[in-house]
Amino acid sequence: MTARPGMTGEFSGYASLFNVRDEGGDIIAPGAFAASLSRRGPRGVRMLWQHDAARPIGRWLELREDARGLFVRGRLTLDTHAGREAAALLRAGALDGLSIGFRTLRAARDRARKARVVRRLDLWEISLVTFPMLPGARVHALTHLSPRRRE
Repeated sequence: MTARPGMTGEFSGYASLFNVRDEGGDIIAPGAFAASLSRRGPRGVRMLWQHDAARPIGRWLELREDARGLFVRGRLTLDTHAGREAAALLRAGALDGLSIGFRTLRAARDRARKARVVRRLDLWEISLVTFPMLPGARVHALTHLSPRRRE
């Protein structure tokens, strides 16, 4: 099985939202990604399938913080079975979760919100997942996951 003609496998969304408590009790503060993104850039952060380090599925083209959170734009590797599978599930609407893998560098406890506020982290991977820890971390646009129309 091969990718459909005209498909590039590109998609975008938010892998993290600022000041929103996730299911594990973490809140990511604005600016928490800045140093890591500056040091690693998109090529230094892996795109994985369900946090499985043995299953890379593409690469990140753009990672940036904005007022909302961590915006991501990536491209699935459609020459692989896992990349085609991810593209098919995204197109079908059966998969749209994003989840970050990181090491905490600086955090503080917020007793009022019953959360840990992560102020600085080392981001090493972002995965497409079925159930994101942060329900709002989702793929929002399937840029080139459908065949392009010929003009």
